[in-house]
Amino acid sequence: MSTAGASPQNPEALSAEWRPSVNPWMVAVSVMLATFMVVLDSSIANVALPHIAGSLSASTDESTWVLTSYLVSSAIMLPASGWIARRIGRKRLLMLSILSFTASSMLCGMAIGMPMLIIARVLQGAGGGGMQPLAQSILLESFPPEQHGKAMAAYGVGIVVAPVIGPTLGGWITDSYSWRWIFYINLPVGLLAWFMANAYIEDPPYLRHVTRVAIDYLGFGLMAIWLGTMQLVLDKGQEADWFGAVWIRWVTAISAIACIGFVVRELTTAAPIVELRALRNRNFSIGTAITTFYGFVLYGVTAILPLFLQTVLGYSALDSGLAVSPRGLGSLTAMLVVGVLVNYVDGRLLLCTGLAIFGYSTLELSRINLQIGMSSVAIPNFINGFGGGFVFVPLTTMAMGLLRKQEMGNATGIYNLMRNIGGSVGIAMLTANLSRGSQMHQTYLAGHITASNPATQNAAQALSGYLSAQGGTSPASAGYRALGALYQQLQQQAAMLTYADNFRILAILSLICIPLVLFLIPAKRGEGRMEISE
Repeated sequence: MSTAGASPQNPEALSAEWRPSVNPWMVAVSVMLATFMVVLDSSIANVALPHIAGSLSASTDESTWVLTSYLVSSAIMLPASGWIARRIGRKRLLMLSILSFTASSMLCGMAIGMPMLIIARVLQGAGGGGMQPLAQSILLESFPPEQHGKAMAAYGVGIVVAPVIGPTLGGWITDSYSWRWIFYINLPVGLLAWFMANAYIEDPPYLRHVTRVAIDYLGFGLMAIWLGTMQLVLDKGQEADWFGAVWIRWVTAISAIACIGFVVRELTTAAPIVELRALRNRNFSIGTAITTFYGFVLYGVTAILPLFLQTVLGYSALDSGLAVSPRGLGSLTAMLVVGVLVNYVDGRLLLCTGLAIFGYSTLELSRINLQIGMSSVAIPNFINGFGGGFVFVPLTTMAMGLLRKQEMGNATGIYNLMRNIGGSVGIAMLTANLSRGSQMHQTYLAGHITASNPATQNAAQALSGYLSAQGGTSPASAGYRALGALYQQLQQQAAMLTYADNFRILAILSLICIPLVLFLIPAKRGEGRMEISE
């Protein structure tokens, strides 16, 4: 469209009138393809870790660095992506990120040892970390404000569905072919995403008329230390008994000092690498707080439910993937609905509805027992995914709706970073509770299994008689085996109760977010921007 009256000296006026020269839905497909590939890869490697460790002659602890190295480099790139885009252009950064991610995926598949694989995963995380915030900012600028809901719904399909199908797809590829193919499949997808980004994505005017500034080396260094050490503590804390280990205490102290230093530096320097002043915007700060809690709950559910199905109920990796896959279908259904409703219904109402549905479905998962069938997991998962779809779209549009276009790139980096931090903290806390909670429940249950308890005596005698009747087992040996079987059942019950506790915690956190929604400012559609409603 015409930009008469605007000039390179007034990039804000140019940006207010700018629209991409191609159909914005082609832009959406381009960024969705890249983002889906990145989000899928963040979870697809989880189920292949034992195979990777065996193939590369590494221990299980060493193989977890395959995940940790990716998360650390990705976390560092998330908030820095907006600043880098302002220097070299958003389109160029996205294309470089896709190229880096694709090339490093090939190196991951070709790895001949664990050090090579870890280095390749660091490069992969650096390429993938910037793509999520870039995709959001590109979509929000390419679509007019009245279509932001539909754009975020389309983007949300990839973000929400990819982590759900990742473990299932990874398990199938690893079992049917080789763990190396979970990385090689990124090559054709990455090349297609690169060509589409080159053909359809454009930089807005303000990125074409940007003043070059010096690199904030100190801010970037403090951010890298803070996020790297924090991720290390969250990933390895449970293995090292948390603050019982001296090195955990030291690394935590370093992380806290670096975090404080980073915040002070970014608020006082003239050219910060992350513009924290965006948090002065009420909707953005509240939306960021909600997405942090939501990340805790969302990643918590998706992490512990497959563990419960495989370690307690004895599901295979494929069966557990099939049990949780209805979440993706529920999310897709909700995205299609909410993408339309967001233009007609107050976003706060949609958001509260989504959080309530999410909390209810998570509470239903807390009613698990050792006799449940797959439907008892699949149905709450569908409802859970449906509620999540009602959260993602209105939360993103309201959090970003009152920001200027020039602030979008920086804001989406902070927004995605905090959601990922919430997820990392959630997984670490829930995993720790699984270990400690199981011990607590086991101690409580063991107090009821005594030699003088008639129920214990009857169960032990019945099991002992059954084992003796099978032949080849002496009465004394059968008695010991019966006691061992009872203890195994006790451990299963204790683990099941702990998983139920975790689901209740997640349900409560979902409902706690609802009062925060009331502090968001409702917005109405203006011409070319969002406006505070009267």
